[in-house]
Amino acid sequence: MIIKPDPLILLVEDSPEDYQAALRSLRRAGLANPIVHCEDGDQALDYVFRRGEFAPPREAPRPGLILLDLNLPGIDGRGVLAEIRRDPELAAIPIIVLTVSADPRDVDECYRAGANSYIRKPVDLDGYIKAIQRLVDYWFEIVVLPKPGEPTGTDTPPSE
Repeated sequence: MIIKPDPLILLVEDSPEDYQAALRSLRRAGLANPIVHCEDGDQALDYVFRRGEFAPPREAPRPGLILLDLNLPGIDGRGVLAEIRRDPELAAIPIIVLTVSADPRDVDECYRAGANSYIRKPVDLDGYIKAIQRLVDYWFEIVVLPKPGEPTGTDTPPSE
């Protein structure tokens, strides 16, 4: 029997401090999943669409979950969310917006664009750790996540 690792998490965060806080919080919550970090929206889209340095499928395994900041350099989180949701192969990946914005327009826009959750980052580390623990409890203990597609390394459809 082959035991597959837990689903990969794509963490899209431009702030080094917020990235470290998220990483520490995820690990403290007991999550051992592999985590890939993208620092901006353009890099995140390159990763999920397997472009540039991520072109070989083995360089960019499909994430089982995306944690997405909204305020990113280049293409912002809204643009990343919209692009991913337009692609039928990626549309099933759960996307959790993790941001400082409490603007009701951002919340509405993200849900309309297909976000699965919208979580406001607490300003203090203790609150951040508690929020990530709740996220982990829900998304990794309760919810059944879709199985990420297995990269085949080819664009040809399987034969029947």
